[in-house]
Amino acid sequence: MTAEATTEGMQWIQAIRVDSLPAGDATRIEHKGSCIAIFNLGGRFYATAGVCTHAHAFLSEGYIDGQTIECPLHQGLFHIPTGMPLSPPVTERLKTYETKVADGHVHVLVEGGE
Repeated sequence: MTAEATTEGMQWIQAIRVDSLPAGDATRIEHKGSCIAIFNLGGRFYATAGVCTHAHAFLSEGYIDGQTIECPLHQGLFHIPTGMPLSPPVTERLKTYETKVADGHVHVLVEGGE
């Protein structure tokens, strides 16, 4: 991963190649101790916290249906673009990250500098 500094303590990181993540699929990356899930929803890329807010489960291993991700552990649903919880047992919103595509890569805007 490479990083591009921005203002106000945020930076863009080069996360994955666009062609490495098929539509309707997800993957996860680690950045400075944080797990981030990246989703390809019909060619639009979204990024959220990679671990469920209810119990420790990797959301990248969950079931994607439209714009929702089902936690693989207790089947709670989240709306991927907003991180909003949609069904029990999840009640806490997922952190979401801004994404952009440039030079064939998905970039994610994260906190912190080099």
